[in-house]
Amino acid sequence: MTSPAVPRAARVEAEFFRTLNAFVEPLVMSGCGASPFWPIGLIVLETAGGRSGRPRRVPLVATLFDGCAFVSTLRGARSRWVQDLRVRPEVRYWYGGREHRGRARVFAPGAVPPATGGMPPSARMTADALLPPATLLGWTFAVISPT
Repeated sequence: MTSPAVPRAARVEAEFFRTLNAFVEPLVMSGCGASPFWPIGLIVLETAGGRSGRPRRVPLVATLFDGCAFVSTLRGARSRWVQDLRVRPEVRYWYGGREHRGRARVFAPGAVPPATGGMPPSARMTADALLPPATLLGWTFAVISPT
């Protein structure tokens, strides 16, 4: 049963993504959506719930660069995976049918940009130069660096 306090449009949006993700997730985890020729592909990101700690998975489009996965959303704080990353930044993700582990840094509108020390050099320079200005346009980004 859904809460009447949640607007109908938000419930429809959440149900749409839940249905889409249930179809796409197994395909991406098996290796579909990964390209050996382009640095852009589909990943399945697994976060730990911000309150429950239970694993949650979501397929996302990512740009893979210098060993890091760059993901973004216009939904910002409405995206549960963004909320989860702010509380628990240690994640797993699947790309090309393989599991990877990493630590996420969230770049969000109105927030202080996270420290990027410890990231590979080219990924750090890219994140520091491009992501803070892009958050001014309302985008939210996460950069997942390997652990």
